[in-house]
Amino acid sequence: MTDAAVSRRRLALPAAFVAAAFVLAGCASGSSASEGDGDFSGEELSVLMITSHEGAANLLAKEFEKETGAVIKPVIVPYDEIGNTLALDQQSGANTIDVAAPWYVSIGDLAADGAIKDLTDWIESDDEIDTEDFIPSIYDPYTLVDGQRYGLPFDGDTHVLFYNKEILARNGFTTPPATWDEYIEQSATITRNESANGVYGNVIFGQKSPLILGASYANRLAGFGGEFVDDDGKPAIDSPEAIAAAQSLVDALDSAVPTPATTAFGEGNGAWYAGKAAFIENWTDLGVGSQIGEDSTVKDKWGVTTLPVGGDNTESRASLVAGFTWVIAENTEKEELAKEFIKWAASSEVNEELLVSDPQTGIDPNRRSSLESAAYGEAYPELQEVNRATLQGTLAWPTGENATQAAEILTDELAKLIAGDGGSAEETMKRVQSEWEEILG
Repeated sequence: MTDAAVSRRRLALPAAFVAAAFVLAGCASGSSASEGDGDFSGEELSVLMITSHEGAANLLAKEFEKETGAVIKPVIVPYDEIGNTLALDQQSGANTIDVAAPWYVSIGDLAADGAIKDLTDWIESDDEIDTEDFIPSIYDPYTLVDGQRYGLPFDGDTHVLFYNKEILARNGFTTPPATWDEYIEQSATITRNESANGVYGNVIFGQKSPLILGASYANRLAGFGGEFVDDDGKPAIDSPEAIAAAQSLVDALDSAVPTPATTAFGEGNGAWYAGKAAFIENWTDLGVGSQIGEDSTVKDKWGVTTLPVGGDNTESRASLVAGFTWVIAENTEKEELAKEFIKWAASSEVNEELLVSDPQTGIDPNRRSSLESAAYGEAYPELQEVNRATLQGTLAWPTGENATQAAEILTDELAKLIAGDGGSAEETMKRVQSEWEEILG
């Protein structure tokens, strides 16, 4: 495959929150790496991760070495290069990477490129992995392509709606919006009343990236009851629900923190922490940062709820806009150690510690047991409650071959739409549908 072809499959991942420090609890039976096939002292494992997971990578390396004696060598790349880096490393014959944690949408392309191992037999035969404990609506999208398993879930990212209680109260609102129409109405009122003081109704993440602008759209697609693809895997991105979701995104722009078309996570989160926005759609760990972050002015002033609904849909759905999967490089010569590492790193005990660490790690639940743990519930009961929305009915991105290219096509067209250059929402989504039909079938 050419570099250009790989580039068309390039990932675009969120700049999640940088981990700082945590102490992993001793792993219980079934998750301790030291209970593997032997001592790995002196062995090295190269682990590819994105920049915003660098702190977590270093700390996982420290604790895994304590467990096994193995030395983890983190390889850190920008969030939009991890897919290319892994694919080219394997296809070129360099084979410097053993394990990676890419965006789950990439696994179909990475499998088709021959860059990652099929782990089906191992996962099915190793009871210690405890696959029944993974959150069901996360487990399949994060790991399954054409009936085969290619990894284990790491970071169970979903978006929810955060709101500033003080801003809502100042503007006469007693509850957050339950529908996207209410969201637009409340945002418009707040912006009209307070924009002169630098306070706005909402943050719209509109920077042209699948996990930034694409996430903003996916949240609305979930709310309106739409799908990326139908039950047969065929594109459904020009449905009435999909078009309504695009229009709802456009309608929210006028009340957003200025320059939404270029707003990424740094700018948007900064406005939220500074108390300059009433609403922000974000990963649930934003609540951790809101409460204990050094830059936060909204401690004890924030609330969180599930995403609004729209149109005829009355059931809120979680949107799996991000999420990261542990995969093993196809050409690694350290498969046994790689399996031991990802089994440990995907364990309930490790996930639970990441959820409640202070400083925060930016990691969200991947397992039922960590989601329902007493430690998580005691520290962040509101986040635990909204994360329960991931247990059923979630909206996931396509993950088959050409899925990353499909995500880029959608994002490119949405960027034109919010810039006023793409025609109507209907025209935009019909163009996406046509291109998706060519590459997804």
